Amino acid sequence: MIKKVPHTYVIIFLIILFSAALTWILPGGEFARETITVNQVEREVIDSNSFHYVDKTPQTWQVFSAFFKGFENTSNIIVFILIIGGAFWIVNESKAVDMGIYSFLRFARDLEHHRWLKKVGVDNLIFVLIMLMFSVFGAVFGMSEETIAFVIIFVPLSISMGYDSIVGISLCFVAAGLGFAGAILNPFTIGIAQGLSNLPLFSGIEFRLFSWVVINLVGFIFIIRYARKIKKDPTKSPVYEDDTYWRERGNAHVENLKFHTPKIAWWVFGLLSIIMIYTAYRYPMTELNIGNSKYPMPAIPVAAFVFVVTGILSLRKTVHYFILTLLLFTIVFLIIGVMGYDWYVLEIATIFLGLGIASGLATGKNGNEITKLFIEGAKDILSAAMVVGLAGGIIVILNDGHIIDTLLHYIAESMSNLGKVASVGMMYIFQTMLNIIIPSGSGKAALTMPMMSQFSDLIGVSRQATVMAFQFGDGFTNMITPTSGILIAVLGVAKIPYEKWVRWIAPLMAILILIGFLLLIPTVTMKLNGF
Repeated sequence: MIKKVPHTYVIIFLIILFSAALTWILPGGEFARETITVNQVEREVIDSNSFHYVDKTPQTWQVFSAFFKGFENTSNIIVFILIIGGAFWIVNESKAVDMGIYSFLRFARDLEHHRWLKKVGVDNLIFVLIMLMFSVFGAVFGMSEETIAFVIIFVPLSISMGYDSIVGISLCFVAAGLGFAGAILNPFTIGIAQGLSNLPLFSGIEFRLFSWVVINLVGFIFIIRYARKIKKDPTKSPVYEDDTYWRERGNAHVENLKFHTPKIAWWVFGLLSIIMIYTAYRYPMTELNIGNSKYPMPAIPVAAFVFVVTGILSLRKTVHYFILTLLLFTIVFLIIGVMGYDWYVLEIATIFLGLGIASGLATGKNGNEITKLFIEGAKDILSAAMVVGLAGGIIVILNDGHIIDTLLHYIAESMSNLGKVASVGMMYIFQTMLNIIIPSGSGKAALTMPMMSQFSDLIGVSRQATVMAFQFGDGFTNMITPTSGILIAVLGVAKIPYEKWVRWIAPLMAILILIGFLLLIPTVTMKLNGF
């Protein structure tokens, strides 16, 4: 008899009830907070000696109001998901992505004729290159929310190649998560944590680079081994039945698509070219932020020039290739925007909305048709947006119950009589567990590092080791915690049930958490540069 798994909404509601129960058991507590400037950005930090108990605030009926507040607090992510879903529905309707996947698969099959590539495995090589790119993005500028937009690309691609949706999100989301955990120059975690610890920004980079390599090696091997197993027998995938949705949207009839370019597509290209040329004129140089360094370069003019050239070449072939060109340069400008102009979900959603409208117009659709397609796409992805809002209610209950600071105080007190290795290990465990409650890396750094860095001074552990414990504790569990709106959004877009995801990634989490502890040992037993 097959046991029916609770719906994701039920799981989230049970977690909210458990969080509410904790507000009855634990006493309320608070730290005094002050605002300081770190990396030219104002941050709220706690006074480590200011903890005091406050009246208990047990949560009862508030579990229902928490849903409203959860939606309010995550409204930017929710709107982002709906716009991405609507925009990609318009793109998918053009069959451009299907044609791109078909062309890619045909190219990959041609590569298999090369002896040395066949021996290495073309798919393995492609997967490693894709994951390496996203891992670098995660390690250098903290790519996280941005991976949601890539799920709709890589999930159907991986299924078309004979894999499953888990492999698809591993290529972007998990790879970025590995890079985020092994952060090299991530300003949102390492930059803030070191700044709050009064350490030179991005110092100790040599050992962090080594850690990043080790973490990626372990993660890539795990993913590729799983992908190889699914390739041999797709029915062994835990999400085989769930992937029916994607298989039914496959590219079985893509060979019969007619190559054509409507006149309107040339008008769309001309308008976009004018916009890009004007933008290139307004912003001839862009300072790309990599870590704490800025590298000026003519990113927008170069991108605009390449777009004009590739746009003409693609339109001479078919409008499908032109839409793929639009998709490619949407990603290019996303990277430029994030690294050069501090784009976040608002700007990213806007550029993808532009992609959807331009794609619809290029294929000859009128305003009503584009609107109808957008609504269908938003409706299709609505469940993912709903889950993000519901999960936000967990944080609301814990905050309103005034127990987060209490938990922080108790754990810090319990570490006062431990040795160096045990202490840094306990810091690591504490940060790992806290990440389940507070998935925000910058927020957790602002909350914990002022006290943890001072505590490390008392027990003779370097502040750099404390930063590493925070880095690993913050990074790994982002890929499994139900309070992460990004994870829930990624799973919702890919249509992977949370409980199946947990069963799949739990072994990798166990390995990575162990690796993280082993990597922390040299930070207190060896003399490392920057430590």
